[in-house]
Order: sequence, then structure tokens, then C-alpha cells
Amino acid sequence: MEAGDYILVMASVLIVDDESDLASLVEFNLQQAGLHTAVALTGQQALELARQRVPDVVLLDLMLPDISGKEVCRRLRADPRTAAVPIVMLTARGEELDRVEGFEVGADDYVTKPFSPRELVLRIKAILRRAVPVDAGVRLRLGLLSLDTGAHRAWVEETPLDLTALEFKLLHHFMAQPGRVQSRERLLSEVWGMTSALETRTVDTHVMRLRDKLGPARNSVETVRGVGYRMSDGSDQQGASPSP
Repeated sequence: MEAGDYILVMASVLIVDDESDLASLVEFNLQQAGLHTAVALTGQQALELARQRVPDVVLLDLMLPDISGKEVCRRLRADPRTAAVPIVMLTARGEELDRVEGFEVGADDYVTKPFSPRELVLRIKAILRRAVPVDAGVRLRLGLLSLDTGAHRAWVEETPLDLTALEFKLLHHFMAQPGRVQSRERLLSEVWGMTSALETRTVDTHVMRLRDKLGPARNSVETVRGVGYRMSDGSDQQGASPSP
């Protein structure tokens, strides 16, 4: 067992894919890695299984025979019981627009078919590790922003933020190290838990989504051109519109 794999004990993955052979292949590899699995061949079955037992990760195909993977993702995010469950989109469609739309409805990661089963297992393990609560009970404040890791909540002034698990992790990482420049590679390693499996463009997409949700505090996440990002209190960036 690798260091840190104790986090994976009893972890469950809900596999949602209408290709039964592929679903069986993914299930086999995840079970070989010590994970518990459940398989749904339709979007409606996936929602029912998620209600019966909330999974630790959902591996969700975009193209399903009844309702789309995007709609399944929306419904999971709208349900308080599954709102924080990490969701990985699994699809044969790899265009950037599809990835962005997947992130917009709440996906945490995106894997394009065909894929390496070993890489998929590594991604799932990385997602499970970063989903573990961090520094329970710590409260952070910076400019208009405040964050409570114990309650897994964040606010702009007094307004609660509706963040995915990954967005919360990203915001916490920024707020815990104000003023420090974070390269995209460093963010991939420390927030995503990956070193090379994800494109750095994934970081840019998530930062853009996080900024949109921060509203009046969006300028707190500054772009350091050619390097990465830095968190400030936003006081010297009023009216600016930073972009990755």
C-alpha cells in the first residue's frame, strides 16, 4: 500500500457509462486498486444509486441514453447530499468547449476516451486524497473573503459562496498563502494531487470559474503573467478584470 492510501479504505466510486464493457473494465481496475464500486448504465439509475448510497467520487460519461451527463451533474450538485461529491467527466468528446461546459455544471476533472486505466486510477486516488477535510476548524480571512475549513464554507463579505469541492480546495490553498506566487505546475501538484496527468489549461479554467463566483472579490486572485497566480486582498485591484 502506497503512503497515504489509508484514505482510500472503503472509498466508493459510482461509474456511470452506458457502454457495459467499458464500465466493467473501469470497475475491474478500480476494484484491483482497493476501491468499492457501483455501476449505472443510465443517468436516472445513477441518480437513484447516488441517493441510496452517496459515493465518494462519481465517474460520469457525458453521453447517456436517457439524460445527459451534464444534467446528471447539475442534479447531483443541486442535491445537498451529493453537492460536494467530486465528479469526473468521462467522454469520447475532447473539445475544449465540452471541457469548459463540464466544469461550468460542476465537474472537477475531465478524462477523454480512450484513456489509460492506470492513469484513471491515479486520478481517482488523487481526487479522493484531496477530498479529505483539511485543517478542520481553521478560519481564514483576507480582504472581503472568509473561509471555514471545519464547516467547509466560504463567504464574500456576508454572502455564502456556492463552491465545488475542488473550488473550495483551490480557494483555501490561495488564502493560506497570501502574496505567494503559485505556478500552474505547483497548483496541479498541491491542489489536484497530480504532477503531469493534467494540462495546465485545466488550472486556468478552474481559476476563471472561481473568480466568477467570487464576485466583488474576484480581483483577489491575480494573474502573474508567464508564471501563475497570486492571492491578495484585492485592495489595489479595484475595477481590474484579470484573466489567465
